[in-house]
This record gives sequence, structure tokens and C-alpha cells, in this order.
Amino acid sequence: MPDVQVSVLIPVKDEEATLATLVAEIAAAFETLPEVEYEVIFVDDGSVDTSWTVMRDLAATHRRVRALRLRRNFGKAAALAAAVDEALGERVVTMDADLQDDPTEVPRLLAELDDGADLVSGHKADRKDPLGKRIPSKFFNKMTGVITGLKLNDHNCGLKAAKTEVYRRVPLYGELHRYIPALAHQSGYKVRELAVNHRPREHGKSKYGFERYVRGAIDLLTVMTITKYGRRPAHLFGGLGLASGLLGFVLLAYLTIVKVFGGEAIGDRPLLMLGILLIILGVQMISIGLIAEIVLHRTANRREATDLIDERTKTLEPADAVEPTTRVVAK
Repeated sequence: MPDVQVSVLIPVKDEEATLATLVAEIAAAFETLPEVEYEVIFVDDGSVDTSWTVMRDLAATHRRVRALRLRRNFGKAAALAAAVDEALGERVVTMDADLQDDPTEVPRLLAELDDGADLVSGHKADRKDPLGKRIPSKFFNKMTGVITGLKLNDHNCGLKAAKTEVYRRVPLYGELHRYIPALAHQSGYKVRELAVNHRPREHGKSKYGFERYVRGAIDLLTVMTITKYGRRPAHLFGGLGLASGLLGFVLLAYLTIVKVFGGEAIGDRPLLMLGILLIILGVQMISIGLIAEIVLHRTANRREATDLIDERTKTLEPADAVEPTTRVVAK
């Protein structure tokens, strides 16, 4: 197969009835882009139906299709990470396997990348999901926008297109696939949103339950920590430590005034123990922040900083290097 330009990455969990149709629809979408070479990478994330057999058969009969099988169900983020590691294209398109994401939108997403975007996230403007799924999603999107600073209507749309380097840079574990646009935005990439067609589910059942929202909320705290304090942990822990220590100091100062000027006994007052514990906690938090800074300093490397560069004028070749001048000293 010629050099691949676009890799379509599809995590799969029990979607045996949709995979063949999805491959056909992807092929039809790319027929409008005859100059683009693409591949389809399925990742079986612990399916218990015949999804793996279907994927393996599709890979055997379609030269553009490949399939990976994880040892067990590790989650969508891990499945995407495995697919990204295998991707050959300089660009990736991600979509769900349930046929709710419409492959005919792929050319429009890729056109946004041609126009200068680094990542384009779909927006299910007319979402074909039950109300019980749409309402928590709206709340989730609002909270994610407030915390991360990236205002999108739909952070968690499965249909996205991006430069492959974006997916290789952002962390993918837990439920962090929900926050790929926010993580990319924090890393300085240009993120856009595009309204896309969304279709009702006709096969299988949704994999999202209440526990997914709980895990997503916990991972939102992780995202906040990564995006706001990933390069300056002392600011996070030091700030919390100073707040705790200051509150403890105020309590102890109050008790001191009560003891000195009021003559009251304070040895058995709960505030005394609370004040002492808050100061100890403050010292510990500040110490954790300083240790985190030391670890970050020791483990950070020059390559990570180089990865932040968007473009450069040129690379200085050894032959172009300026020769050092020699000063002649008169005798």
C-alpha cells in the first residue's frame, strides 16, 4: 500500500453488527478524496461477542483495514493509545464503531486541518441520544469549559480529526479521551469545533452508564491539575499548604489571645488540635510541592521543550555555523 496519509482509528467494544457497514461507509467517504491514502485501524477493547472475528475477516479482505486486539477491556483511552502507536498516517481521524458518527463528515474535518487547525472536534448539534444522556453531557461540557478554559459545545464527540503528533503528545489513560481537545489546547495546539451529523443508534446498546460520569468527573480534576499545574506543581501544593498553614496560624493566634488575655484553659479545646494539624498539613503540602518540582526538574529533558516549538526559520547546519573570530594582539 502506498504511503498512508490518514489513519482512521476506531475503538470497538461489542459492535459486531456495525463493523462491515462502517468500513463500506468510510471507503465511500474517501472516494471523494481520491488523492488521499488512508488506513482503518480497529482496536478490540475486550469484546465478548464476535467483533474480533468480524474485524479479522475485514482485515483479511480489505487491504486498508488492520485490527488490534487488547488482552482485556482497558477502556476507550487505552484503545485509542494503542491505535495511535500503530498509526502510519500524519493525520488521524477517530470515530466510534456504533455508526452514530457519520463517515461522510470526514472530508470536512480534514479540510479544517488543511486550513490550519491542529485538531478538529465534532459537535453533535442535533444529537440523536435519549434525554438522560444529553442532560449530563451538557453539564459535563459546561464544567469542562470553565475548568480548562476551552469553550466547546461538545468535548466528548467521538468524531475528531487531528495531526497525529497531537494524539502522541496528550496523555491517554483512564477517561482522558474525553478531554483530548482541552489537553491539546493546553499544549498550544489550535483546536476548532465543527458541527457534524449524528445518527441514532440502531445496533447494540450504549456503553455509557452512571459510573462513566463519575470516573469522568474524577479525571476532570486530573485534567485541571495537568493543564494548570503540570509544569509548576509547587504552585498547586504550595498554595494549598499556605492556605492550610495560614488558617492554622489564625486559630492558634486566637487561642493564644484567649489564654493570655482571658485566662481560659485551651488544652482541651478542639481548635487547638485543629490548628496544629492544619499547620502540619501546610508544611507537608509545601514540602510535597518542592519535592515535585525537584522530580520535574530531574526528569524533564530538552526534547520535551523542543516538542513545544511550532515552527522555525531553519536549522543551522554545521557548515553554516559562524566561525569564532580570532583577535590579533599587537606585539
